[in-house]
Amino acid sequence: MVNRFHLLQNLRERIEQQLARSRPSVTTIEASHADSEIRVNGQRAGSAAHAQLVKHGRKSRRQAKFDQVKALQTAGKSLRLIEEITGLNWRTVSKWARSDELPPRLRSAPRSHLLESWRDQLAELWAAGRRNGRELLGTIQRSGYTGSRASLERLLQTWRAIARPERQAPNPPAVINLSEMRDPATSHLISPIVGAALCIKPHGQLTARQVSIVTALKEICPDFACMRRLAMQFRGIMRSGDLDRLTTWIDEALHCGIYAMQRFARSLKYDLSAVRNAMTTPWSNGQTEGQINRLKTLKRAMYGRAQVELLRARMLPLQTAAR
Repeated sequence: MVNRFHLLQNLRERIEQQLARSRPSVTTIEASHADSEIRVNGQRAGSAAHAQLVKHGRKSRRQAKFDQVKALQTAGKSLRLIEEITGLNWRTVSKWARSDELPPRLRSAPRSHLLESWRDQLAELWAAGRRNGRELLGTIQRSGYTGSRASLERLLQTWRAIARPERQAPNPPAVINLSEMRDPATSHLISPIVGAALCIKPHGQLTARQVSIVTALKEICPDFACMRRLAMQFRGIMRSGDLDRLTTWIDEALHCGIYAMQRFARSLKYDLSAVRNAMTTPWSNGQTEGQINRLKTLKRAMYGRAQVELLRARMLPLQTAAR
């Protein structure tokens, strides 16, 4: 079911992904063109771009956590206090405290049926001019590959599209530098979650400190200012139910040059009739979502405490109120 609650939630999630992005270095054959939205046999390869954005977003959040640990350590905080502030496991805090740079993630042993283990070898063969699918498949099979030919063909299809100059996608737009997203009052890093929540929050509901953060983010990056402007316009359209403005807003978001807003606008366009119904009808499952959230909160708070009787005692007032 599409409703106003989930529309705003999806918008916030898209903005959070955009804030978590970091520009990747383009040095190999899997350059940004391969992960940009390119047309391959009439199909848009947006899923590859989204997966890459999510990957770089996780890396950026991990780097931000590491920087926070090192900043607290420099300030003289104990490891136990750093663990409580950051919410990280004590092993992670202890390991990062002994490191000057963010340690790389440990990778599992390669699996013979996964093409990723042979990607570097394939890239070298491709760069050397060996681009026949059957030949490449035989080469990696002799090296131990047991996966399917279809997986190889999907990878080669992307590379062939990149090799055609007329199908190359433009360079991706500049993105927000996470190292510059800091609270002007405390100089602490602003997480993508907080930034996204503030981006869609109306000015009248912001506290004085939040207003200063939003103002600073808008000055640092025009992308944030553009996303907030579009988010406020979208909230206004939801309140008014003006479907003509909705069509204009979708067109503007599609041409704003920001991946998160373009992806959100496309999702609205694909299911436009359901979005219109959500904006024009009074029905909403917001009450249901609120009760579910309350039940989950109580369940997590009571996990591992006493017996079922105590949990039932805390749930009874909710059942009475629901009646």
